[in-house]
Amino acid sequence: MSTVGIIANPSSGKDIRRLVSHSRLISNQEKINIVRRILSGLEASGTNKVVLMPDSSNLALTATSEYGGSLEVETLSMPVLNRDLDTTRAAEIMSNIGLDAIVVLGGDGTSRAASKQLGNVPIMPVSTGTNNVFPYLIEGTLAGLATGFVASGIPDIDDCAPRHSYLHIETDSGQQDMALVDVAISKERYVGARAIWDVSSVTELFLCIAEPSSIGLSAVGGMLHPISRTDPKGLHISLSSAVGKNSVTAPVVPGGLDPVFFSNYSVMSPGEEFKIYRSPCTIALDGERTIPLQPSQQAMVKINLNGPRVINPYESLRLAAEKGFFTTR
Repeated sequence: MSTVGIIANPSSGKDIRRLVSHSRLISNQEKINIVRRILSGLEASGTNKVVLMPDSSNLALTATSEYGGSLEVETLSMPVLNRDLDTTRAAEIMSNIGLDAIVVLGGDGTSRAASKQLGNVPIMPVSTGTNNVFPYLIEGTLAGLATGFVASGIPDIDDCAPRHSYLHIETDSGQQDMALVDVAISKERYVGARAIWDVSSVTELFLCIAEPSSIGLSAVGGMLHPISRTDPKGLHISLSSAVGKNSVTAPVVPGGLDPVFFSNYSVMSPGEEFKIYRSPCTIALDGERTIPLQPSQQAMVKINLNGPRVINPYESLRLAAEKGFFTTR
């Protein structure tokens, strides 16, 4: 008997990068279809109840009503502000009431918003955003099966949902935040449309995931010095606006493979502090400009290993099969 939360972001996968690149568009109807498939996987793996985050498009509620099945359904009683604060608040409530796992549909930003208040509850991030690195691009049925297995309490949580590292950011004024994939220092002084698609505006990159198979800013590090999502280290890259001898070809945007020039890079050790002296500028968290730094302001970035527990669906499904979880004899 287990209970799983579902957070579906109706705004993911719809930002300005669709106008400046070949980024995919995921409609709300497709998100509803994905949630329906997740529900079938959850029920088949023994989950008996789901708790939904309310949203302005009624994604999860529509999916559960169309799915049918025998799952008990509860919707959180909370205001809908159509902001990432909705996701953070829903994750906090779900964590406090002791859910066994939470499925989050969205991009890196949605996972980041949820991870701020997850506590020890494992998260199954499902990609429905733009240049997703943190969420898994996985079929909904499989995501539901894997989450249900982890929520059952049968497997060792460290095997199926290891803790990930994250990037901790703090300004000299005391403002604090986090990033699950990358922190980018942008020459732009204002947040504006938030999403970063022009790498020439970026002077520094801090990465805690740098996979060669990823897309977006972290792909620069992935093609230069790979860092897996469970490695206890990060990567700092100083980019160059001038054409030089050091360059790396990386898909910063879908379909875009221009060389990215850099001056140097170094591995970040846990707890090692990196100062940001450039100001004015904006600090982008997981691809979106979030923190503006005014003249004379400073900030600091470091790796923290005590991040969210993230369900690895592939490892979870393999262990479930080995244990005969889906077998009736």
